[in-house]
Amino acid sequence: MLSIFLLIPLSLMLFVVAIWAVRYAVKSNQFEDLDNASQRIILDDRQERRQTIQAHDYSAPISSQNDDTTVTDIVADDKVSHPDI
Repeated sequence: MLSIFLLIPLSLMLFVVAIWAVRYAVKSNQFEDLDNASQRIILDDRQERRQTIQAHDYSAPISSQNDDTTVTDIVADDKVSHPDI
């Protein structure tokens, strides 16, 4: 019986703290945008990677290829490696 006098006030205080925590989360807009927040991290990484690649591509000199191969040579090699075409 003595434990009930301790457990009931303790459970009521825990209940009040839980209600306060939920109310605080709602007031501070924690539940406002549930879908995009998790994707924003991934999209920011992709955007940063694109900018890095673009900066690297612009800084690298464009090299010209001086091959003597033509388009028909490449197509002929492709037909030999793929006989069902």
